[in-house]
Amino acid sequence: MRTLSISTASIAALLALSPVARATPGEAEATYRDIQNTLGLVPGFLKAFPETGIAAAWDELKSVQLNPQTALPGKTKELIGLAVAAQIPCRYCIYFHTEVSKLNGARDAELKDAIAMAALIRHWSTVLNGLQIDLAEFKQQSAQIFAYLKHPTATGDAAPVTDAASAYRDIERTLGSVPTFLRRFPEEAIAAGWREMKSVDLNPATALPGKTKELIGLAVASQIPCQYCIHFHTQAARLNGASDKEIGEAVTMAALTRHWSTVLNGSLIDEVVFRKEVDQIVRNARKVVAKH
Repeated sequence: MRTLSISTASIAALLALSPVARATPGEAEATYRDIQNTLGLVPGFLKAFPETGIAAAWDELKSVQLNPQTALPGKTKELIGLAVAAQIPCRYCIYFHTEVSKLNGARDAELKDAIAMAALIRHWSTVLNGLQIDLAEFKQQSAQIFAYLKHPTATGDAAPVTDAASAYRDIERTLGSVPTFLRRFPEEAIAAGWREMKSVDLNPATALPGKTKELIGLAVASQIPCQYCIHFHTQAARLNGASDKEIGEAVTMAALTRHWSTVLNGSLIDEVVFRKEVDQIVRNARKVVAKH
């Protein structure tokens, strides 16, 4: 039986024949003009991207993040971008998504919720992976939790959480059971860890609604990546009413943020200049809104 062998030269030759791999004459220039028309300038980080790929990269960015017709509103997309950026961490993207979130109407409390959700996902992802929790068991326990959340049986007011024993009781009251990863978390810290999770992620009175928080959780989890958190927050997002399209857009926003964070950092873009360009983009956008 012969083994198929394809050399690097053969792959290059095949790609050269593909119209997708070959930029058309003037395509980069046309793209820069469209960027100028859309943003009011061509930022340095977009100029730093290879001309052969800038048209496709810009089209992707424009069709999802900058598209007002997506399933997710602009504010939600930018808060997802901020949450992902905060835990990369990427100073460029943090600044960009903070300013554009505000442009889209985000309040300080919503920005804080988005960042706190990112922190929680990194926290519990570390616990789950570090303790090597059995994934099949985790999925089974998650299914039990979501079944309980659909039909909870707890009555009366919750008792204060002050120690490990009261934390376990409150976890069971809230989730229907105490999953393994919480049971294996140090007893000295479980009361505080649980109170934080409950006061942010599971709290219906936060600035951000449950669906937005769970989509942020999924987006952050997707690019860690953490299989546990991806599974959990996908189900939690659906429980909170998220559609498959919204879930797909949340994951795509995470991918776009990682993509451009890599370009910005890898290209050593001057941060002071970048911030000035972002400020100009925001000012230009406000002028467009004011005209309409």
